[in-house]
Formats: sequence, structure tokens, C-alpha cells
Amino acid sequence: MFRRFVRDRRGNYALMTVITMVPLMGGVALAVDYSELVRQRQETMNALDAAGIATARQLVSGVTDDAAKAYAKNFFEANLNHVKPANTTLTVTLPSNNIGGGTLVLEAGLKYQPYFLPAAAMLIGKASSNTEVNITARSEVRLKNTLEVALVLDNSGSMSTLGSGTGQKRIDLLKAASRQLIDSLALQAQQMKQVTKPVQFSVVPFSASVNVGPTHDGDSWMDQDGISPIQHEDFDWTKMTSSNDSNKYAEKSNGVWYKRGDGWGDGKDEPLTRFSLYADMTVESGREEVPNSQQYICDVYNKKNKCTEGHWTDPQYIYTTSRYASWQGCVEARPYPYNDDDTTPDTANPATLFVPMFAPDEAGTLWRDFNRDGTNDVSSVSYGYSNNWWADWPYDPANPTAKQRQSDMRKYFLIKPYGSASASSGDGPNAACTTNPITPLKDVTVAAEKKQLDDAIDAMAPTGNTNVPEGLAWGWRTVSSNEPFTEGRPNIEKGNDKVVIVLTDGANTYSAISDSFYANNESTYAAYGYTGLTYPGSGSVTRLFMNTSTDVGKTTYTDANYTAALDEQMQTLCANAKASNILVMTVSLDLVESKASEKKAITALKACASDSRFRKDPTDPTKPAKLYWNATGATLSQSFKEIADELSNLRIVS
Repeated sequence: MFRRFVRDRRGNYALMTVITMVPLMGGVALAVDYSELVRQRQETMNALDAAGIATARQLVSGVTDDAAKAYAKNFFEANLNHVKPANTTLTVTLPSNNIGGGTLVLEAGLKYQPYFLPAAAMLIGKASSNTEVNITARSEVRLKNTLEVALVLDNSGSMSTLGSGTGQKRIDLLKAASRQLIDSLALQAQQMKQVTKPVQFSVVPFSASVNVGPTHDGDSWMDQDGISPIQHEDFDWTKMTSSNDSNKYAEKSNGVWYKRGDGWGDGKDEPLTRFSLYADMTVESGREEVPNSQQYICDVYNKKNKCTEGHWTDPQYIYTTSRYASWQGCVEARPYPYNDDDTTPDTANPATLFVPMFAPDEAGTLWRDFNRDGTNDVSSVSYGYSNNWWADWPYDPANPTAKQRQSDMRKYFLIKPYGSASASSGDGPNAACTTNPITPLKDVTVAAEKKQLDDAIDAMAPTGNTNVPEGLAWGWRTVSSNEPFTEGRPNIEKGNDKVVIVLTDGANTYSAISDSFYANNESTYAAYGYTGLTYPGSGSVTRLFMNTSTDVGKTTYTDANYTAALDEQMQTLCANAKASNILVMTVSLDLVESKASEKKAITALKACASDSRFRKDPTDPTKPAKLYWNATGATLSQSFKEIADELSNLRIVS
């Protein structure tokens, strides 16, 4: 019987079918569940991405944090389609207030409950009470970029000319267009409630030099100790010897000049610097008569206003003395390569420090009666120099040359007598410092800070020469996070754009003079000092000519050659700025290509400009458009509207 049973084949198909159904049904179950799992996962991710973009737009429109989170949840669940909201979770992390435009992060969790997997598990004898599948997804949306914009604006004398096609001065047209640009971006910035300082502007007026502000006279990035290689250009301290005056003399030690002798009062042993010169130059500013008595006149006061040196005089007058001038805030250009970058000033590298401008008293004698006896102590020899604002040293040598008259430092420690002639308007140690101070980055969403920008623009006045590279360099430094100005976000921060907009109405200028037989200045004094002076260690090259091509003559002291040198410095500066991710926009005002000098300026400004990230060159659609505008007085407002559009595009939701 057993053998017949073994040989019996009836019912084998059904048996085999039952046996094979177990893995077959399990595979089908897995396939169905896997397909459904993939579908629900994709729908969840789609809903998450859509909720991220939608919520980002709500945030930039100014909704509250709670409203944004509620909106994100509702939008996410409404777009789940076949996924049950009860099987999902949503976590919303609002943008950081510290990084760029901020990143909105949405994270979703999906609990997928299989349809057939539990049954399949039972068929194979592995029933489990936990067959749930957990999936997570993440979506990030960066909100609008933050912006830091430097307005580098020409305040040279030619800006007082009427703008073409208008009856207004160019400077007034520029003021209106600049305020319009700030107003436009301020309206956008008001929508970004989730980010601090979404849009900041600085204002950098420039002409022959740039004014960083006199309140920075004690900052560490200014040369406080007289160690910069340009600190003592055209200053001759060697005549102030102990043999001439043991009570008040100068001594050089380790490359630094120091005050020696008790006559300096509390300033004894302090370094001699341009700052100390401003502090030490005094004038008899008032006189009080005391009859019938001999009077003692104080010549030197110490820092505590105690008299340390004086003399008796007859007739009997008491004189009050005061500081002749104070530093107004302008600085010289650093020597190459630091004139063309934003290197952080460091005393370990003295050439990186900034030096206050101090225009020397040029050859001639403005006042001549030093001892107030009614007799002139020296004759007047002016050599035709314009910036004659102090008295030349009268005694030794008997017939000093123009260069000796200009550089002999003893003269600055003579007290200017009461009633002596005044210097001409604009002359003095602050000559060529004609612009108002820089206004560092200000948040345009704060009314008081925006007003500071508006006031700075309104206060601009045109005078002086044009030094575009110096203005551009300081525009870069205001948006950089490096010193001197540190209001900018970190240079490496993502989601933040740093932009410099420079406008000028003419070519770079530096005024040449022909005085090789006199002081050999070769130029008027400005941000690069006198071009007749050579930079220490550079051989015969003046600072303005350093790192220029053979197109710039190194001993050619003409207006045209100075313009060529400034143009090359500008191109080096522009290349450095763009390499440091600074977006450079340039605007020429009322320049025409039919004039050779103006065509050259247009070419230089266009080469300096960055490429647009959005617009194409209309003459060659395969190339990006240059961020350069050739505006007239009549079209300047429209050009600034286009600049506002370009800046707005930098801030789109991504």
C-alpha cells in the first residue's frame, strides 16, 4: 500500500501550487508595497518642496514666525494627495538671523504601513507586530540674498557743471539718483523680517582723496607710532638736534623719530608723527593787555595745560595760544600693493597702516615777524608755491633752498604770532582734503540709519581733482569685513552680495607742476603725496608709478602720465576686487566717445565693471552684459533704476 501511495501522482499539481504560492504571493506583496512606498515617498517630497517655496514667499512678505509655521503645515498637508496627513510629521526651522538671506529648513517624516507585508510575513512563518516603514525627507530654501552696497561718488570740481539735457548740476542729479536707489532697495528690505540688516549701504565721496573721518585718529589701523615708510616723506627732522636746542630736539631710533628733551612736556619720548604735528602747531589766538607791568608769556603747554616754557615781554600783553589746525580725516594712499586691496592693517607690516594726510607748508614765508618786535626776521621768497600757510625756518642756513624751506621741521614748532597774516582759503595741512567723511554701512530698514545715508548724500559738494581708484579702494574696504571698517558681514559668508558702485564724470587727474629747479615736488600734494618723491627702496620710482607698465614713464611728470598711472592702478584694483567676489558696477556721467580722453575713461570704466549674472550683452548674446552704464544728465535716474533692478535680481528666492 505504501508503494502504491508513493507511485500515485494524483493531486501533485495542487500540492505544488500550494507550496509555490507562498513565495509568489510574498513577492507580489512586496512589489505592491514597494510601489506604494515609492509613490507616497515621492508625494511627500513633492509636498515638502512646494511647502518650502510657498513658505519662503510668506516669510519675505513679512508674516510672523507662528503664522509661517502654520502656513507651512497647512500647505504641506494640502499637497500630500494620497498620503494621509496623520502618517506624516513636519518640522519647520526658520531662517537664521545671522547668515546671509537665511535658510528655511523643512523636514518631513512619513510612516508607511504596508498592505500585504504582514500577511506575507505570516506565510513564511515570521509574523511581526511591527512592519511599519519610516522615511524622512529634508528641503532647504535660501531666502533673498542680503546686500552690502558701497556708493562711491565723484565729488570733484567738474561735478558742479550742468548735466547734459538738464538745467541741474551734475552733483544734484547724482544726489537725487542715489537717494532713489537707496529708497528702492529699502522698500524691498522692509519685507525681510526674518533677517537682520538685509540691505546695507555705505557712502564714499571722493575727489583728490578720501576722508575716513577725523574720529579715527586713535584707531590701531592708523599709523600711531610713525613707522609707516611714507610717514616722513618730505619731513627733515635732522635739523632738530640737541646741539641746536637740548631742551627740545628729535632723535631717530630703530627707524622711528622721537621727541627728546624736557621742552616737550608730557610728550617727551613720544614718537614724532603727523598726528603729533597737528597737536603741536600753535598760534597766539588772543591777547589781553595788562598795563604798567611786565608780563610772562607761556610758549608751551603740556597735555595737562600746564606751562612748561615761556618768556617775559614788554609791552605787557598776555597771549592765549591754541592749536593751529586739527586733522580733518583724509588719508594718503598706501604704497603698492596695499593701495589696490583691502589687506588688514597690521603694525607687523608698517606699509599696511594708513597715514593721515599732511600737506607741507610750501616754500615761501606767510608771516615773518617771529619775535613780535615789529621787524621782519626774514624776507619773503615764495617761488610761486600756492600752499604757503606757515613760516619758513628763518635762521640756518642763511639762504635756504626751496626744498629746505619746505622740509625743515623746526618751523612747525614756532608759535604763530598774534595778528600775523592768515593762509589763503583751502591752504594748510589739510589741503587736498575736500570731501566729507565716509559713511560706513548702514541698515536701510532702520529709519535713523537711512537718514544718515540721505544726509551724507545731501552734504556732498564738488571740488578738487578726480582719483577714482582711491575712491574705489575705500568703497571695497567699507563692504569688506576686514579693518578699517568692519560693519560688513564675513567675506566668506554665503547668501550675501558685496557690491561697489562707482560713478565719475571724468578721467583720473593728478595736477603736475614744473618745479625741478626748486623743491622738485613735480605735483601738487594729494593722496599719493608729491610725485617728485621716490618711495624708499624703489630706486627712482614714485608711489604713483609703482607696479605700472612701460606705458607709464617713470620719470615723466605730466598730467597725462599721471592719468595713465591712475588708470592702471584702477585696473589692478578692479581685478583684485572682482577676484575677491566683489561685484563692481561702474557709471560714467556725460562722457562722450568722440573725445579721446573721455573715450579712454569710458574704456577704463567698462573694463573695470563685473559681468552681469542675469543680462546678456545685446551685441553678443553669447556673453554676459557688463555692469557699466554710460549715462547723461538726463538719463542718470533711469540708469540708477536699472542698477536697482540688477541688485533686486541678486536677491530672488532660490
